Amino acid sequence: MYRILHASHQHTGDKWCIYPMYDWAHGQSDSIERITHSICTLEFENHRPLYDWYVQNLGIYAPQQIEFARLNLTYTVLSKRRLIQLVQEKHVRGWDDPRMPTISGYRRRGYTPEAIRKFCERIGVTKTDGVIDISWLEDSLREDLNKRALRVMGVLRPLKVVIENYPEGQTEQLEAVNNPEDAAAGKRQVPFSRTLCIEQDDFREHPPKDFFRLAPGREVRLRYAYFVKCTGVRRDPETGRPIELTCTYDPATRGGDSPDGRKVKATLHWVSADHAVEAEVRLYSHLFTKPDPDDVPEGADYRANLNPESLEVLKRCRLEPSLRDAKPGDQFQFERLGYFCVDTDSKAGVLVFNRATTLRDSWAKIEKAQQKKK
Repeated sequence: MYRILHASHQHTGDKWCIYPMYDWAHGQSDSIERITHSICTLEFENHRPLYDWYVQNLGIYAPQQIEFARLNLTYTVLSKRRLIQLVQEKHVRGWDDPRMPTISGYRRRGYTPEAIRKFCERIGVTKTDGVIDISWLEDSLREDLNKRALRVMGVLRPLKVVIENYPEGQTEQLEAVNNPEDAAAGKRQVPFSRTLCIEQDDFREHPPKDFFRLAPGREVRLRYAYFVKCTGVRRDPETGRPIELTCTYDPATRGGDSPDGRKVKATLHWVSADHAVEAEVRLYSHLFTKPDPDDVPEGADYRANLNPESLEVLKRCRLEPSLRDAKPGDQFQFERLGYFCVDTDSKAGVLVFNRATTLRDSWAKIEKAQQKKK
């Protein structure tokens, strides 16, 4: 019932030398607090007979203890001992690091209470030990934010585009939808000018099969804007990488459709270079490289599977000007890129965004499959 230990306690010093054992204190604490159902994980199932025996023989109010399987997620550790170790050894930036499976970590990353509740409803409660694929949690977040998050355009790895037949010094405002899932979210104005930024990944000088985005001589649609065709490429003289594209636009396609009925196979997001807001964007991925962090060679521990690329920080990203006044905790869908949340590190004039989760990218999957074949 009690442990006797003649040692100094970190809180009470030498005031006590007797401490109640778990099985003795558990039932009494639940009874005093009038707990109706004491919910425990399966390892406490063997303790229940003693829990019940103490309560019954004391003649006090008897709660009901119920055991269920512990929630385990792939690519994650949930042991408090291990989480403390990750923090103390600085593998993460603290308990609220967006890679941590803590409430403060998930909140900072951009997870909503509704998404977590939806995830718990989906997986249910069971008495069988198992591991839930973390994609279930990510899908719950996508489903929730798809309904509530405002759509915006942001370019994470900018590639300059100059529309050579667009008037110099001219700016026009184009109408964009805030959320196609919520008509009440309304619309906004997005500035368009001669010099734009697009994603580096949206251009290939020598496009492989099934790549339908921008390439020399190819025409694509700019979201909410015009059809543009690539007419030239300027490269870095040292690396040979494209650093600037020249394009022409078709004024008749304003809004994204062609009066003559011609079709394009890709729609790209973009921002006006002259009006863009600069930001830092932090791309988070799994903290571990394997679904089971304990899948390690003999003699190693779970830390051998820590993912050195679990955080990528992108500087000088370009976002549309509607984000200029975004506040910590605000959530957005960056069109074609994923869901992002304003981080608490943001300050006046210095925006920091965390990626909560990605969107599905069909070309990325194709490219990854081709690399595996090679």
